[in-house]
Amino acid sequence: MSVRQTVLDQVAIVAEQQRKTIPPLTDDMPLVGSGLDSLCIALIVANLEDELGVDPFGLAGEVAMPETLGDFVTFYEKAAA
Repeated sequence: MSVRQTVLDQVAIVAEQQRKTIPPLTDDMPLVGSGLDSLCIALIVANLEDELGVDPFGLAGEVAMPETLGDFVTFYEKAAA
């Protein structure tokens, strides 16, 4: 499974588990205001670390927080490469 699909799956799974209503998963969906709260984002990040074996937030240097779902996917694709 691709990194992209893994990220999208985890967003959908966590949203459902946390009973959050979110818009369709598109690259331009903003993370803030999408219906996902900070707990959801934390769960997604933890699940992705387990699934992909990478933590892009733990990489050396300053990390800019992704603003959209597309940015979030790219963030993980780069870290997994």
